[in-house]
Amino acid sequence: MEPFASRLGEGQIHLRILATTDLHAHVLPHDYYLERPLATAGLARTAALIEAARAEAANTVLFDNGDFLQGNPMGDFYALAGEAPEGAAHPMITAMNLLGYDAVTPGNHDFNYGLTFLSQTLARAAFPAVSANLVLKQGETPLEDTAFLPPYALLKRHVTTAAGQPETLTIGVLGLLPPQTVQWDHDQLAGRVEIRDITETAQIWVPELRRRGADVVVVLAHTGIGQAEHIPGQENAALPLARVPGIDALVLGHCHHAFPTPDDATPGAGGPGVAHATGLIFGTPSVMPGFWGSHLGVIDLALARDAEGRWQVGHSRVEARAVSRRDENGTAQPLTEPVAAVMASVAEAHGRTLTYIRRPVGRITRPLSSYFALAANDPALHLIAEAQRRHLQVALADTDHAALPILAAVAPFKCGGRGGPEHYTHIPAGNVALRNIADLYLFPNTIRALCLTGAEIAGWLERAAGVFHRITPGAQDALLIDPDFPCYNFDVIDGLTYAIDLTQPARFTPAGQLVAPDARRITDLRCNGRLVTPGDRFILASNSYRVSGVGRFPGAAAENVIYTSRHANRDLVTQYLSDVGTLDPVTPDTWRFAREPGTSVLYETSPEAVGYLPQVSGIEITPLDLAPTGFQRYRIQL
Repeated sequence: MEPFASRLGEGQIHLRILATTDLHAHVLPHDYYLERPLATAGLARTAALIEAARAEAANTVLFDNGDFLQGNPMGDFYALAGEAPEGAAHPMITAMNLLGYDAVTPGNHDFNYGLTFLSQTLARAAFPAVSANLVLKQGETPLEDTAFLPPYALLKRHVTTAAGQPETLTIGVLGLLPPQTVQWDHDQLAGRVEIRDITETAQIWVPELRRRGADVVVVLAHTGIGQAEHIPGQENAALPLARVPGIDALVLGHCHHAFPTPDDATPGAGGPGVAHATGLIFGTPSVMPGFWGSHLGVIDLALARDAEGRWQVGHSRVEARAVSRRDENGTAQPLTEPVAAVMASVAEAHGRTLTYIRRPVGRITRPLSSYFALAANDPALHLIAEAQRRHLQVALADTDHAALPILAAVAPFKCGGRGGPEHYTHIPAGNVALRNIADLYLFPNTIRALCLTGAEIAGWLERAAGVFHRITPGAQDALLIDPDFPCYNFDVIDGLTYAIDLTQPARFTPAGQLVAPDARRITDLRCNGRLVTPGDRFILASNSYRVSGVGRFPGAAAENVIYTSRHANRDLVTQYLSDVGTLDPVTPDTWRFAREPGTSVLYETSPEAVGYLPQVSGIEITPLDLAPTGFQRYRIQL
């Protein structure tokens, strides 16, 4: 590839913007759940790309676009375990300080542990953190808001032109995140902060940054690409945001995709205004650098003075440089070696994390996994359901709800998808440690219980059944799973039995929008052998994330909540296993696909799943070939 600087005139400046996003505490290329190296992830690997990119350009800045503190056992250990050294910097902050980040913006998951933790963590950073639309109190306009973090930073940088002449450049950096953040972390944030629309906030602050002296404006937007038209409260708002005048470069994230990609494959990144070949969204240079350190975003800008002496962007180039690639067998091969200094900077934190997560909890007599969780009943989900149900039986024993059936809504968190064929839960038979519980239940959600009607329960399951494509009767090897549907929204309701008719349309879109109110995929819905009627009443165990409205599940509303607790769902599983001692996992007979003779579907999972095939019951499943993406294909006869 031709060096970008070779196209510059003598008076022009080559400014290179480097960016990471959605690191989720992955400082090291290490899988804490399976205790093995990761070829596809880790800021220590991305650091090698950072070093190389800096060596190629005279003027560089480095940013992170949020969700850097939460997401693996190291992140949880420093936030929740209460055993980190007092006053010690979070290992992600340690690594970022070492790498010389210039600014960051928090993502929605950075608020999972509360405002105090976030403030204390960012206090150890050697760089500014900015966030313009999440504020302590809204004013008449965004300019009058009471800020939680500074809305922007003005970075003065000494740079050189293509001819080697010194210049001073002021780079304005604005931070934004989804308005749904307050909803998703309701327990931590409700009544403490307020949040504005992404695009509307940018429309006010971008020209203000120009007025306050910014020569270049970079927006760190923890948001995906989404829809072209502006919708107030939009979660994925890159398209309308890119049309805000005055933005010179846009860093995106949140959706765990890479943009641009050479094959136009970024989900949700098609249509008018999006140019993969050039990395432009409505003409604005834009990059989305994957997740967990899988990519480094690189935006090259050619700056030249206009007739009034102001710096303007001429041409640009955008890349998402990967730390790994998949070989002909679909196996991830690293393209970079971890930078030793980054590894060393968090070695003590890594050791403490390993000591903590290796603590024993109990034993299981056979392995648990999520390899077939989207195709058949799963004993791992049943274990979570039993832990939640047992907790509620005690908590509700002396209440008016004690006589109602207690059900449990549970979903798999790791089922391949964007994480690739390595992204599955796997817990071997034998001793179970805290790391295994974290593998089973990734997020720091807390237990909730709702009182729902039979109609709401049926609607909840219809929402979950949207994970599957509609299948035409008689179709052969049709794709089963809709890749736009996140697996963590496939709630199975343990305590019921039901069938899913794949020939029927989905009632909801993957995002939860009601599109077919009369659709009925859920059939033969029963509790203890009796058909569920719309007026029946149940207790449903769920979690704080779901009950806050995430996923838009029917009945998941505050007025239906009858029990709240600070007990983490993950801790309930730990306590349950500890009390049982040795558990013989049970595969429940909860759900099944409705029979459709002469019809088959394709299901993709990890190549490591083949050893678990004998444990799969209730479906006729046959292994096929390995997909180029590294997933193993299976045929299921309906």
